[in-house]
Amino acid sequence: MAAKVITIANQKGGTGKTTVCMQLAGTFSHSGEATLIIDADKQGTATRWAASAGEDAPFPSRVLSHAEADGPVHRAIVDNTRLYRYIFVDCPPAVESPVTQSALLVSDLVLVPVIPSPADLWSSVGIRELVHRMARTNRRLEARLVANMCQPHTVIAREILGIMSDFGIPLLRTRLHLRTAYRQSALFGSTVRELGRGADSAGQEVQALAHEVLEALS
Repeated sequence: MAAKVITIANQKGGTGKTTVCMQLAGTFSHSGEATLIIDADKQGTATRWAASAGEDAPFPSRVLSHAEADGPVHRAIVDNTRLYRYIFVDCPPAVESPVTQSALLVSDLVLVPVIPSPADLWSSVGIRELVHRMARTNRRLEARLVANMCQPHTVIAREILGIMSDFGIPLLRTRLHLRTAYRQSALFGSTVRELGRGADSAGQEVQALAHEVLEALS
């Protein structure tokens, strides 16, 4: 069976694209699925994340660096669709990047992480327009917003989350909160699952997000 392709994209840096990518891919791998991450961002954060893991506990998903390629990343995706059940693509923070557009050509789902703030929501308008445009070519493409780095006790966050529901891309129910565990997992080259009981809340969020991703792919 050909892999399901999940692209993580936004035009703004700092929204947690790589965090969402690594946590989801690692979670899928832990469930026994053959999972590949294609690091399509020249910053190479996903590649460095996986490289931080120790030899006795490597990152659960394979990471393939495509950061030096300016051409069509969809070729690398297609080349691996028979080898994996899920392929995650971590895109650069540039809505007009040929890499992002290439990935969306062959994706089943695009996840758009957005921090609940006015500036971050405004910055996501470009990726919304790109997704809608690419969906006219790739008819199977689905899109979902992921509320990331949430601080639920602030008034502005609650207001922006309400606005996100009407953004034009469906908002997933699961919210990833601003937690130290997500930064720690990058430091140790792991997912939050490997951090132990102190990261239980983050682990539950990621697991819930993974379930919603599977729903969107079905």
